[in-house]
Amino acid sequence: MNQYETVFILTPVLSDEQMKEAVEKFKGILAEGGAEILNEELWGLKKLAYPIDKKSSGFYVMIEFKAEPTLISKLEVNYRRDERVLRYLTVKNEKYAAEYAEKRRNKQAKKED
Repeated sequence: MNQYETVFILTPVLSDEQMKEAVEKFKGILAEGGAEILNEELWGLKKLAYPIDKKSSGFYVMIEFKAEPTLISKLEVNYRRDERVLRYLTVKNEKYAAEYAEKRRNKQAKKED
């Protein structure tokens, strides 16, 4: 299993409930594929660097997970099919990126305590 990080931007016209429903849909796809979700961060509504589909902001969501490489194509097909997703990016974390992500998660956990 490899470690991945995916960030996707949802359209800003969604209600909080619709946004959470979309996030749960993608988490469900990962869970069905046998992925282990390590971390999920809702970054909230942020301004885009340039307009996408005449929208200047979007809900940013980041999910870190461990999965088999075959699951990535299934996840990205679902991103493309879902009209709520403006943009997405999935990257494989190499050894050092995975270590950095773990340190960042631990630092956030200490802040929340």
